[in-house]
Amino acid sequence: MSVMAENPKRALLVIDVQNEYFTGKLPITYPAGSLANVLSAMDAAREHGVPVVVIQHASPQPDAPVFRKGSKEWELHPEVATRSHDVLIHKSLPGSFTGTELETWLRERGVETVVIAGYMTQMCCDTTARQAMHLGFGVEFLSDGTGTLAIKNDAGEVSDEELHRAILVTQQMRFSRVMKTGDWIKQL
Repeated sequence: MSVMAENPKRALLVIDVQNEYFTGKLPITYPAGSLANVLSAMDAAREHGVPVVVIQHASPQPDAPVFRKGSKEWELHPEVATRSHDVLIHKSLPGSFTGTELETWLRERGVETVVIAGYMTQMCCDTTARQAMHLGFGVEFLSDGTGTLAIKNDAGEVSDEELHRAILVTQQMRFSRVMKTGDWIKQL
């Protein structure tokens, strides 16, 4: 019996857990411990036969200031890179389904629910969760296995905690079942 046969309906999406968010220009600051929770989710998924999809972002511009393909910051975080995964998906837009083979890969394996982990909560995680729901997948969003940083731009300023919480509340309203990593692991 294959490991995947134990739980073929769900897949863990590990979105953009790359050095840019740790040693680059976009250090994740909230919530504390999000990386440890991503790694725990990966380990539990593997243990319970849940496929693990690692997603890696690259800026389409060759001289991009962040996520420049081939740069040290573009590389996967070493803890993610050394863990087992079923497929690596490359993307260049916030949505993990846009211009990638993700949907086909999931459907070929009978996946019905995707689990969102990684970075940034309000950008690639939120976009991917919304896309998944629009495509008919169930979505579980790991509240402490995703993360962000404070943002300030011409539209205003928001703290890391406020931004993260607002996205989680919005996800729970319509798109996802928001849950802590430990609770997700217990249900496997």
